[in-house]
Amino acid sequence: MRGREPLVVWILLGVVAAAIVVTYSRLPARELYHVSGTGLLGGAGRALVFLNFPAALVAIGALAVTYEGLRSRARRTLAVIAALLCAPVFWPGVVRQSDLDARWINIPAAVGVGLAVALTAGARGGPRTPLRGDRLRAAIATVLLVLALPWLAADLGFFLDGVPGLGWVFLSGKYLATQPGLPPFPPAVHHGHHHGMDGVLLAVSALLLSRALPSIRAGALRLAAAAYLALMLAYGLGNVANDFWLEQIVRRGWTAWEIPSVLEPAATWAWAAVVVGAAVLLGAWFGRRPAERIGSAP
Repeated sequence: MRGREPLVVWILLGVVAAAIVVTYSRLPARELYHVSGTGLLGGAGRALVFLNFPAALVAIGALAVTYEGLRSRARRTLAVIAALLCAPVFWPGVVRQSDLDARWINIPAAVGVGLAVALTAGARGGPRTPLRGDRLRAAIATVLLVLALPWLAADLGFFLDGVPGLGWVFLSGKYLATQPGLPPFPPAVHHGHHHGMDGVLLAVSALLLSRALPSIRAGALRLAAAAYLALMLAYGLGNVANDFWLEQIVRRGWTAWEIPSVLEPAATWAWAAVVVGAAVLLGAWFGRRPAERIGSAP
């Protein structure tokens, strides 16, 4: 019996989506970031945008690694349709950081994510026995989840200031600076969802789904899926680095230099680093074949 990595991925995204609905429903828009909706409608709208970014990106990866396991032609056709519905998230402007209110253009990707969940949630992922690289996967995921603690609190609508230990380690509450789009004397980590949390979800999802790569028999599909997951991991790490550095380093006054944003593809050194990082991950890890199970015979 194989593991259930796709199901774990959807549970992670589902928990965050639920937190977004609750937090954006109960807090006024002025305490959040670049949204205008309030109440349950506002919460559902922000969750719809979340289903575009990052959920649609994750859905494409989940469909890629489970495609061969969809035995019927109808299911494989639906998988292709789901991926096409998710594809608009790549188009500039479909998700805009400057305006995170839901729009009609966000509906197709959300439908695609729903189809992807239905097709892949019960699919088999990697083997339940350990694979080479699992310790590294666990180490990276653990570090990311620790770094994500301020963003997890923000998704739930509170600061870490009053949490023993964490309030000293992480800057979370108000600081004496201003930032466009936030009220005067804004919190270092505003309530609501952060693109750093999106980066964590993308990276952890890529790590989980990569365990299914050795089970893909078709070489071209395996290589394409490996390349996509490697890029997703590198892109996620880039967003984590950008957001964490700004909120925890720059806002403490330790430096004025910021890690450039990689939210949207651009001809910058930061995006060059993402691409190079993805190529290294592909060549040294995700693209290797076969991935031996620990303890298996050579």
